[in-house]
Amino acid sequence: MSTPSEFLPTVWFCAVSVLWIGYLFLEGFDLGVGMLMKLFARNDAERRVLLNTVGPVWDGNEVWLLTAGGATFAAFPRWYASLFSGLYLPLLLALVALIFRAVAFEYRGKIASERWTRAWDWAIALGSAVAAFCVGAMLAVTTTGLPLDANGDRVGGPFAWLNLHAVLGGLAVVGFALVHALAFLALKTDGEIRRRAHAAFGRWMPLGILPLVAWVIDVQLHGSKWWSWALTVVAAAAALVSWALARRGSEGRAFLLMALFLAAGAAAIFSAVFPVVLPSTLDPAYSLTVGTASSSAYTLGLMSVVALIGLPLVLAYQSWTYWVFRKRITVGSIPTAHNVVPAFLARAVTGHGPAGRGPATDE
Repeated sequence: MSTPSEFLPTVWFCAVSVLWIGYLFLEGFDLGVGMLMKLFARNDAERRVLLNTVGPVWDGNEVWLLTAGGATFAAFPRWYASLFSGLYLPLLLALVALIFRAVAFEYRGKIASERWTRAWDWAIALGSAVAAFCVGAMLAVTTTGLPLDANGDRVGGPFAWLNLHAVLGGLAVVGFALVHALAFLALKTDGEIRRRAHAAFGRWMPLGILPLVAWVIDVQLHGSKWWSWALTVVAAAAALVSWALARRGSEGRAFLLMALFLAAGAAAIFSAVFPVVLPSTLDPAYSLTVGTASSSAYTLGLMSVVALIGLPLVLAYQSWTYWVFRKRITVGSIPTAHNVVPAFLARAVTGHGPAGRGPATDE
């Protein structure tokens, strides 16, 4: 049981964990949709349908990443400093990938040119894959450890973080994002895309979640508690029921059970390593804990008041956004392709006239 001095740090460790789970759940399916632009969609019309399923919400989903990073900085400055300096390279790669992806979302539909849209399609797909892998690698290393010295500084070169745990974490988030996106597309589209997404989810779901299952079990075997094992059992049960429901055609329930699988699995990981927030692979005495890495009680108390006021508003607004854009999308929902920039600019960029082929504005 936590002492009074450890209560607020523990609360904020739980809060940061919830923010990361929220990010993986919401950003997970739109990163997966980005990757499926090249892996699943068969033509430009289908790619535009995929893009429109996440068009109204993808930027709001990314706010959870910023909030998780900001909360870590404010609540656990030593954790933030050691983590972000020790993982500077994968963090930079993830941010660059997200930037390319965001630019591609905005620019893809501005010119009706096959060459133009193909380039931005690759930017979306590769940006989504790199971002998912790097985020997964960083989270895995956070739970398995970095070579930290007594000052919390990383020992070794820029690739000291790259190990089997990091690769497993990267594959875990990529795999989950792909099958989570298939479940989302089965829920959000109709017609041929819905049918194929439903079939692909039932076929690939066990393989897609396998790296995440392996990550959860790996962390449990290296140090766990009874409640983290209980959460692991809940995650496994949720995955099995989700798969069964999807095969029976219950798309909404299958999607929600995938969310439960992620939440229980991630909670099992975070609870297994608690109270350590960043293990040291050099010496356990150098590991950062919620007590040694946290801000003052006054700072955490002030943050708690702000969070209690602001978080319900954010959740209400984002829930309203999803409700407004809840309708299914089909190929017939997509308008006719056209340029949204002057013809001379389209010719300068693509080398074709205004009658070139390609998509219209995608959002």
